[in-house]
Amino acid sequence: MLTLAVGNRACFRPCRASAAEEEMEKSDKSNKCRKRKMSKYETPSVMDNTETIFALILATLCNHGNGPNSQSFLKTYINQLYASLFSKSLNSIPLYILSLFPILLSSKFPDIACRSAKIVGAASLLSLEMNERISLDGEIVKVLVSALGSSSRRVSMAACNALLDLSTTTIGRLRLLEFSALEKLIIKFLQVPLSSTLIFLCNEDNRSVACAKIAFKEDRHILSILHAALSLINTCNLERLEKVPGNLSETFLLFLKKLWTKVHRQMLLGDLLIFIPDRKLCISNITINNLAEGIFRLSSGANQFAPLPSLLVKRRIFGLSEDSFETFMLHHWEASPFIVRRPSTSLLEDDIFSSFTESLNYKELSYSFISLMLQSFISCLPIGSDELDILNFLEEVRNELGCPIIYQQDLRVLRTDKQSKREKHLFHENLDPFCIKTRKFFSIDDIMKCEEACKEGYTIAVRGMEFRYASIAAVADTLASLFGQPSVGANLYVTPPNSQGLARHCDDHCVFVCQLFGNKQWTVFSQPNYQLPRLYDPLDSQQYLDSESSLAGCRKFFLREGDVLYVPRGFAHEACTNDHAPGELEKPSLHITFGIEVEPLFEWAGFAHVALQRWNQNEKEPDHAVIEPLFGRCNVITVNLLHAMIELLGASDPTFRKACLVGAIPLPLDRKDWLYYNQKTTFSYLISKISTESRFLEALRLVEVAIGKKDPFQGMRWLHLLNNEKETIRGYGWNTSFTEIENLFPVYIQHQDLAEAAFMQIKTKFCDEISFEDVVDGYKMLFEKYKKARKQYMNGMLSLHCR
Repeated sequence: MLTLAVGNRACFRPCRASAAEEEMEKSDKSNKCRKRKMSKYETPSVMDNTETIFALILATLCNHGNGPNSQSFLKTYINQLYASLFSKSLNSIPLYILSLFPILLSSKFPDIACRSAKIVGAASLLSLEMNERISLDGEIVKVLVSALGSSSRRVSMAACNALLDLSTTTIGRLRLLEFSALEKLIIKFLQVPLSSTLIFLCNEDNRSVACAKIAFKEDRHILSILHAALSLINTCNLERLEKVPGNLSETFLLFLKKLWTKVHRQMLLGDLLIFIPDRKLCISNITINNLAEGIFRLSSGANQFAPLPSLLVKRRIFGLSEDSFETFMLHHWEASPFIVRRPSTSLLEDDIFSSFTESLNYKELSYSFISLMLQSFISCLPIGSDELDILNFLEEVRNELGCPIIYQQDLRVLRTDKQSKREKHLFHENLDPFCIKTRKFFSIDDIMKCEEACKEGYTIAVRGMEFRYASIAAVADTLASLFGQPSVGANLYVTPPNSQGLARHCDDHCVFVCQLFGNKQWTVFSQPNYQLPRLYDPLDSQQYLDSESSLAGCRKFFLREGDVLYVPRGFAHEACTNDHAPGELEKPSLHITFGIEVEPLFEWAGFAHVALQRWNQNEKEPDHAVIEPLFGRCNVITVNLLHAMIELLGASDPTFRKACLVGAIPLPLDRKDWLYYNQKTTFSYLISKISTESRFLEALRLVEVAIGKKDPFQGMRWLHLLNNEKETIRGYGWNTSFTEIENLFPVYIQHQDLAEAAFMQIKTKFCDEISFEDVVDGYKMLFEKYKKARKQYMNGMLSLHCR
C-alpha cells in the first residue's frame, strides 16, 4: 500500500494518486527541465538559495501577482522553495519566508494555493518550535482555515491536510479552534455530496477491534474533512464543543450516528479484513474508536432522555398514596424488605416502563427479542467512582471505546444447579474480567448462542441498562434524585420457566426489583448483621448466606407483572421461576433491578467529613497556649485524627453508613419538609456520637497502624475539592500530603499530652459550633460535581447504542 501523506494524516490507500498530486508531479518535472535550460545568468546555485527565491517570489507578487505570467513564475519559484527547504535537515524556516504564506494561500490560482498549503503542512511537522511559530501566526492560520471553504476542491483538500499537520500539537489545535476551524470543517463536510458511506473494516495490525480502520468508497477530499473534524472534536474540551452552533453540531452528530450504525453492524459480523483488494476503496485513518469518541463527546453535554416527573416514578415504585414514599423512607429504607403490588390496569396507562417494554417486541414463550436487543449493545466500559473529569475517562478507555459487549463486564449467561446450588456459566472460559487475554467480545454468533441458551434454562443478565435505553435512563435519573445520589444503576434479567439464574447472594447496595413480564418467586433472608455493608468493601458473603438466624427468618414474595420488590443491602436473597399461579402457563420472567449504590462520600460518614472540613476552613487561628509546641503544620494531624475517628465510628455505628439524602433536599431549604427534618435530626445524632465517643488514643492507634500500611486517608481524597486558598496558606485540614503527615507523626507522639489536649479542644469546638446548614452548600457542591460526570457518561453511552 502507498502512504499518501505524512504525520497524523497518513492515509493508506491502494488507489491511484489524486489529480492534484499528478499536477504537482508534472510541475516538478517541468522545473527540472527548466533548470536544464537556464541561462548563464540563472545558475543552479542562485536558484537553490532560499533568500534569492524569497526575493523572486516577492518581486513577482509585487509586480504582476495577478498577471497572465505570474502563475507560471510563482509555481516554479514555490516548487524550488519547497525543494530548497526540505532537501536539507532543517527543523525551522526563516520568519521572512513564513510572511509570504498569507498571500500565497489566498492566491486565486489553485496550484499556488495547493503547493503553499503543502509547504505549511510539512513545515508544521518539522519541529515543535516550527509548529508553534506557524500556529501563533494569526494570518497564516486565518487564511488556512478560510481556504477550507474554497470552491476549488483541490485547495480545500490541501488546506485540510495542512490543518491536520498543524493539529499534531496542542498549541496548533488551540489556534485552529480559535479561528473556528471546527465549524468550517463541519460546514464544508455537510456541503460535499456523499456517493456512499461505509464499505467494511480493516484491522491491519490485529489490534483491538475498536482500533480497526473504516474503509469508504469515497475520494480523499471528503475523508480528509471528516478525519480533520473528528481529530479536533476528540482533542478539544467540552466547553469548546458547546460553543459550536447547535444546528451544526446536531446535523453532524446525526450523520455520525448513521455511520456508527453501519460500523457497529460490521463489527458484529466480524468482517475485519487484513487487505482490501478493491482498488476503488480507500482505507481511511478513521478508526472505530475515533468515531465512537466523537459521538460520545458531542453527546455528553446534551440530554439524551426526557426527565420523568418524580410523582410519576413515586406512584409506580412506591404506591399510589400521597405519603407512600415518605412511609417507605421512614419504615423500610435500608431496614427491611418491602413489596408494592401492581395497581389496576386502568391506573397504569402512563406506565413509566411502557416505552421500554414496547421497544423489546416481547412475545411470550419466544426469546427472539434477546438477540435483537443484544445486537444494539456496545460495551459500557467502567468509569471510576471518583472520576469527575469525563475527558480523563476517555483518555483511559480510548482504545476500547465502542467495542462490542464483553462477557462478565456487560452481561452474564448463567444458571444455578438445583442440587449443588452453584452457578454454571455458558461462557465459563471467560470469567476473569481483569484478564485482557480472556475478555470475550461478542459477535453475532455469540449473541445467537445467548438466545439458544435461554431455551436450555440459562438466565441472561445484562448490566448498565441505564446506558442503553433512554427510557430506563429517565427512570434511573429520577430515582437518583429522590435518593440524593449522583446516579442509579439498572440491570436486566431474563429467566426461562423452571429455572434459577443467580445463586443465593447478598448485595452491597439496595435494589428495587420491577417485574415487567412473567412471574418470579423471591426468597429474602434476614440480615445477620445490623451493620450495613459498604460499597466496594470486601463482602463476607458466607456470614450472610449460612447464618442460622437469617435462614430461619426468611420471607417469600411471589412477584407478578407490575409488582415491585425492595431488598435492602446486606439481605441475602435468591429468585426462581419454579412456581407459577394455578391455571397460568409457565413463561419466561423479565425484570429490571434498579440499584441504589451509596458511595462512601454520600453516606452520613461522608457528610460528617465534609462538616469537619468546612468547619476547619472557617475556623480562626488555634489557641497557641494550648498547642504551642505543635503550632504550625503539626496541627493538621489533630484534624486528621478526627477524620480517622469518623471512619472508626462508621465501622461500629450503622447510622454513619446509611445513605445521606441531603442531595435530594431542594434549595432554599424547606424546614417544614419531613426529609429536611429527618436529615437534620440524623446529623445531630452524628455530632453527638462524635462528641461523646471520639477518643484520642483510639484515633492515634488507628492512624499509627494505617501509616505502616498505606495512606490512611486515601479513601477521602475527594475532600480536596473543598479546599480553599485560606486553608492552603495556613496548612490546616487534611490536604497536607501523606508523606508530610508521616514525617510529622513522631513529633506529635513526643508531645502526646499536649496533642491530646489539642485534640479535645478541636473536637469540642467543632461539635459545639458546627450546624447542619453550614454543611449543606459544600456537600451539594460535591454532589453536583459527581452528578455532572455521571450524566455526561450516561449521555455519551446512550448515543452510541444503535436503535
